[in-house]
Amino acid sequence: MSTCGQSLAALTERFKAAGIDSARLDARILVAHALGLEPMQVFTRPERELTPAEAEAIEALAQRRERREPVSHILGQREFWSLSFAVTADTLDPRPDTETLIQAVLDRIPNREAPVRLLDFGTGTGCILLTLLSELSKAKGIGVDQSVAALDVAKANARSLGLDTRAVFMPGNWGADLHGSFDVIVSNPPYIPEAEVDGLEPEVARWEPRSALAGGADGLDCYRALIPDAARLLAPGGILALEFGQGQEQAVATILAAHGLKTEEQRSDLGGIIRCIVAKRA
Repeated sequence: MSTCGQSLAALTERFKAAGIDSARLDARILVAHALGLEPMQVFTRPERELTPAEAEAIEALAQRRERREPVSHILGQREFWSLSFAVTADTLDPRPDTETLIQAVLDRIPNREAPVRLLDFGTGTGCILLTLLSELSKAKGIGVDQSVAALDVAKANARSLGLDTRAVFMPGNWGADLHGSFDVIVSNPPYIPEAEVDGLEPEVARWEPRSALAGGADGLDCYRALIPDAARLLAPGGILALEFGQGQEQAVATILAAHGLKTEEQRSDLGGIIRCIVAKRA
């Protein structure tokens, strides 16, 4: 009969052989998940013997990870801004880089109790909209996505976070079916050039929805589509905050300017890469 520590060591070696950079971390998370433990308890209880059922559960998880299925998909959740979001193969995983956009928006809202009207294009899991709602107690918002399956995930996340009374999710093609005005419009649209998607790490290229990744030949198709709608829907004094890929900041700023929007700020992520832009009416 194997132990917790032996299982951790074996999985770590298997994941390394599969080319997984985070082999030891992933092994610890999956062993803990199978055993119903906190990840740190895997280290503190290495002598714990596994039952046959537990060993079988660990093996099933290990095989999924060896196929390079993301840990978040295996667990069914991902942490973002210290909140837990359900994720599926129909949604893009929330990423730490996107927290740069969240902070950029919050820094421009001095009154966190103001009745801010939010709009999130390509909402996916709803992580951007719901995180902002969690920080802005009187805000309400709409999340738009072309994927009905992704919207179902976003609605479930809103319910689990207790934010469903302030968030509405609807299918749509950017802002084509929307009217009125919004104080804050946000989006993390697909921005990977089509030809580069298949070369991404397997966890992304094989398992995340291509429609949430590929942004056309140059990666900018979605900006060309959504920015005109954002310019129409942005309230006087409102802000538009967009995430983009490495090196795309000037191209996005040019599209914004063509639609009467002036770049107020470009902000870098923790890796020093310019990751988002904040714009207002010129």
